[in-house]
Amino acid sequence: MKNYIDLSLISKYRGELMGFAMIYVVAFHVCGMRHDTLWYCLARCGNLGVDIFLFLSGIGLWFAFTKNSSLGHFYWRRYKRIYPAWLVIASLFYIPKLIDGNISFMEFIGELAINYGFWHHLALNFWYVPAILALYLIAPWYMKLIQADSHYRWLPVAAMLLTLLVQYWQPLHQSVGHLEIFFSRIPIFLLGINAGALVKSGYTLPKSSLWLLLIIFAMSTLVCINFEDGLRRRFPLFIERWAYIPWTVSLTILLPLLFDRLPRWSLRLFTIIGTVSLEIYLIHIEFVMKHVKPYHLGYWLTFVLTLGISTVLAYLLHFVIEKLQNIKNIKK
Repeated sequence: MKNYIDLSLISKYRGELMGFAMIYVVAFHVCGMRHDTLWYCLARCGNLGVDIFLFLSGIGLWFAFTKNSSLGHFYWRRYKRIYPAWLVIASLFYIPKLIDGNISFMEFIGELAINYGFWHHLALNFWYVPAILALYLIAPWYMKLIQADSHYRWLPVAAMLLTLLVQYWQPLHQSVGHLEIFFSRIPIFLLGINAGALVKSGYTLPKSSLWLLLIIFAMSTLVCINFEDGLRRRFPLFIERWAYIPWTVSLTILLPLLFDRLPRWSLRLFTIIGTVSLEIYLIHIEFVMKHVKPYHLGYWLTFVLTLGISTVLAYLLHFVIEKLQNIKNIKK
């Protein structure tokens, strides 16, 4: 083993990490069917996968922005990746609701544009999409800020305090308190941007820091398992999401160390899923899992079918959108 930990491995295995995160998110959404204590608690922590996505997104944004700091280019590249898949899935989901009269035409347009239901009344069907789009809006300004003055890298601490204000300061709580799931994820996203500079520069940690990472990982895991084992609903959720922060950072550093020692073929599943993780996220609950669960096939078979079918559909969606974009580019 090397006598240092190379943080550039996070970039090398970014696709595999995204795949791991997506698998964990699917496990979280299926977990209501299993009550084995340890696995149930671990699966209930599966929304940690969202924090891994946000941390990796922050790192990736630093790479992109330092390569080309044009705001127009930055926003175009980000929204070009998300909006085509989002518009397809959102249309399939909301058009039947429009036809049935469950939403008005203006609400339908709002859903397609910004997932209005999430911001207005916390409709969680696709909440990650409006959340990441909002974070993309602030990202370049944060990166410009920390480039101008590195002291602003402490702003994730201020973002943690913001979650307290959202929860307990009544004027703010009454207006946006229902959006805790969004505000409590801002710190890990900003930390990802902070980490981007270290990852890009190939920053290394001494080998002795491995023990610190393992201790932080073990403590975070234990905290979250205990939260899920009978304590849920007895504390504000942002407290557990705070525990996700050291868990996400330590796991994102430790997993590439493991991946780097495994044969490439063994990581193929993570790579495949990571490539279309956005599409799997959009598809797996509303279009697959809800149709599989009524058969009561048990946790593991439901999980495998949900993940497998979603991955196939995700690749089809990804392929069609990519083909249409290529045709458009050729015509130009």
